[in-house]
Amino acid sequence: MGKGKKSASAKRRPGDGRIQEKENKPTAGEGQLTIQSCLNLSKPLRNKHTEENAAARRSPEDTSEPSPICGASEQTTAVPHKGAGTSTQRINGEKSTDRKLKEKQSETNRKVTDYFPVRRSCRKSKAELKCEKQRHIDDLLRNNVEEGLKVKSIEGKGRGVFADRAFQKDQFVVEYHGDLLEIADAKAREAQYAQDPATGCYMYYFRHHDKTYCVDATKESDRLGRLINHSKNGNLRTKLHEIGGTPHLIFLASRDVRADEELLYDYGDRSKEAVAAHPWLKH
Repeated sequence: MGKGKKSASAKRRPGDGRIQEKENKPTAGEGQLTIQSCLNLSKPLRNKHTEENAAARRSPEDTSEPSPICGASEQTTAVPHKGAGTSTQRINGEKSTDRKLKEKQSETNRKVTDYFPVRRSCRKSKAELKCEKQRHIDDLLRNNVEEGLKVKSIEGKGRGVFADRAFQKDQFVVEYHGDLLEIADAKAREAQYAQDPATGCYMYYFRHHDKTYCVDATKESDRLGRLINHSKNGNLRTKLHEIGGTPHLIFLASRDVRADEELLYDYGDRSKEAVAAHPWLKH
């Protein structure tokens, strides 16, 4: 056979065994794709018709380039189309409607203190009341105050102290006032008083900080605590009250005391000698 004619669409280059394909140029107005554009996969495939359709769907106000689908940021905003309803925004994966609902619930679940100031109680604690009571007794003892008391003579008993007004339970009534002595000095005075039978016994012994003291109220004075008579069922009780390290013997009401009621307390002496000398100690 004779030599055939070579195809016009394929030519062989010198030193190159590849065949160069003839490029077909697209005609005007057509959206044909070239081989090179198809092999270039790094760029999205576009043509004139798809760009026009995307421009038609985009709102006139939206001039920004559309974000790529892959690798989009976490915060995205959906732009509504024409004629669409209310927009729904998503921030950090949460819808705006859910966020508004939570804000509404937080508004309805507010505390009363959000609208009204906190009212502090005006009541005093037990410790505060106790301190006030201690200071009040301190002032009375320092100023030698004895109020609400009167002296009456009682047939068969001599003088007695009566309430001139009512006293409440645990209220301070009066102090057993006299000379504060240590045990050695008190015993010496007691031996001296025993030599005179007309001298009464007004010595009150007590323990304080593991030490024995005595309040000697034998000497006649205008203090009324020394005149209070004995009763095993009295309406007063004794208590130690310390001021600046010095103990004081005071009387508190063991119950509510009415006005004109005689004030009595238990002397606590149950010895045979004391009861023989003073039979009224049995009652």
